[in-house]
Amino acid sequence: MRKARAVLVSAVLATGMSLSIGAAPAHAETLNGIYREYSECQRVGSYGDDQGWWDDWRCEWKSQYYYYFLYA
Repeated sequence: MRKARAVLVSAVLATGMSLSIGAAPAHAETLNGIYREYSECQRVGSYGDDQGWWDDWRCEWKSQYYYYFLYA
């Protein structure tokens, strides 16, 4: 019984290790600029989209800083 449990524990650990090594990290949005005006943030976001630098982007107002942050 001890040998069977030891083999089972080893197999479970090996499986867990192989799954965690093969997992890719989540694609997080990257901060691509900080702007005072919403129109400037939109212009740069649209330009980056046209150039193929990113597929999806958004401008987010951060009231504690009084700036727009461009995430793509």
